[in-house]
Amino acid sequence: MWSRVHLAALTALLAASYLPDRVEAEPGPPAPQSSVLIQDVRIFDGKNGSLSGPSNVLVRGNKIDKISTGPISIDDVANVTTIDGRGLTLMPGLIDVHWHAMLVRPNPVEALASDIGYLNLLAGAEATATLMRGFTTIRDMGGPVFGLKRAIDEGLLPGPRIYPSGAVITITGGHGDFRSLSELPRRPGTLSRVEQMGAAIIADSPDEVRMRTREQLMQGASQIKLTAGGGVASPFSPLDVVTFTEPELRALHGVEAAENWGTYVAAHAYTPVSIQRSIAAGVKCIEHGHLMDEETAKLMAEKGIWLSTQPFLDEEGEGGAQQLGASEQAKMKQVIEGTDNVYRLAKKYHLKTAFGTDILFPARSGAAR
Repeated sequence: MWSRVHLAALTALLAASYLPDRVEAEPGPPAPQSSVLIQDVRIFDGKNGSLSGPSNVLVRGNKIDKISTGPISIDDVANVTTIDGRGLTLMPGLIDVHWHAMLVRPNPVEALASDIGYLNLLAGAEATATLMRGFTTIRDMGGPVFGLKRAIDEGLLPGPRIYPSGAVITITGGHGDFRSLSELPRRPGTLSRVEQMGAAIIADSPDEVRMRTREQLMQGASQIKLTAGGGVASPFSPLDVVTFTEPELRALHGVEAAENWGTYVAAHAYTPVSIQRSIAAGVKCIEHGHLMDEETAKLMAEKGIWLSTQPFLDEEGEGGAQQLGASEQAKMKQVIEGTDNVYRLAKKYHLKTAFGTDILFPARSGAAR
């Protein structure tokens, strides 16, 4: 994992060597491709139940070029960094498809009240820790991570590749609307704190949905995230509420918005009604889905809809649920009880599933799912 950081720095140095004067320099030849030779490792490939014997791996650029139990010649390979694996295990980088880089370390109050610069520094530290845990790619499902992604891509700090959603799109009172009552009524042209940060954005009509979607795409969102139903820690929306109307959903999902940009929409949805309405409007991926029924699972299988779900467990022993109000604890209990059900249906109907964690806030501060 450290090799990626080294390669980023090496690439930057090589590029700089071709541009001694940024204003007047002529375009130079492309920087030579960097390579890494990892020696003496046992490989876990994610398919076999056992590790390989002692092996060597050559990586050219971003692709594995050769795996061998014998020595690998590097006579014809330029710019090679050699790493002694010392018999340790080498495995593919992990991917977390439901992550919130900006919301892992601050508690709920800090996330809304702290200086955005401080929050970005927290997120940068968490990004490095995430990479060191073996996650080389994350799909960020809500939060202002465009700057963090750029910093990682430019090699300013170590972290995973980020596929950002930008601000979560929700409705007034929906999951993700963490405004205080003192911020009501909503005034045209005035953004709440959560909207100013880029954590969530309120859209209460098809036109607003289109505009807010396009704003996220303009900033570099690789997919769009909306809340089609209630969430555990939502202060105002019941878990079984269906939020967006069908015209609003279609404004977001059709050729008018996300699909017109060659991407897709992922919907936060637990219940059969919210899932089915999202699918009818064109959603390609359902986040969570813990309360789905047989009919909904069949529909997802028929339509080839992805299920991005998480193994939510009882966190009361860790103090998480104790930080929530009585109604939020009741909603959490429903979701936890649905964990076995969603995995059972996913296996029964062979749904296309993706692994995510949806970890929010530090230990003992609760979880807003």
